[in-house]
Amino acid sequence: MNARMNLFGNQTANKVIKGLVSAGTAVSATGLSAVTQELVKIRASQINGCGFCLDMHIKEAAAAGEDATRLHLIAAWREATVFTDAERAALELAEQGTRITDGAGGVTDEAWANAAKYYDEEQLIGLVSLVALINSFNRLNVMTQQPAGSYRAGQFS
Repeated sequence: MNARMNLFGNQTANKVIKGLVSAGTAVSATGLSAVTQELVKIRASQINGCGFCLDMHIKEAAAAGEDATRLHLIAAWREATVFTDAERAALELAEQGTRITDGAGGVTDEAWANAAKYYDEEQLIGLVSLVALINSFNRLNVMTQQPAGSYRAGQFS
């Protein structure tokens, strides 16, 4: 597959991407663990079918020491015993936040209350913002057909 456009060679795309990356830096400062952030990014990217983001975030998580079994089971997190209750709450919030139009009213009160049991207000805004950001990245990459498979961990560091 060939990309429809070179996002890294386009001035406007670079400005947009830099803004998104900057917002991601603010998310990282909320105290939300790096592991949870990667799990959320991977799950949203699975839902949205973004191969580029899956390639990136799975490789980044593996390079950071994430267990291969957990990475393989993210899509089936409800049935998997390898995730903490806090991670499950974050994954549920990520799914509902990504599938807003699939459910009446978007994120349910139950999913929000469950996440609030494990995450403080700063971490919750981090989760909400992270879901919004990864969905933005997913849409940029899917719409422009960015190919997956050649990402190297740390490539954009």
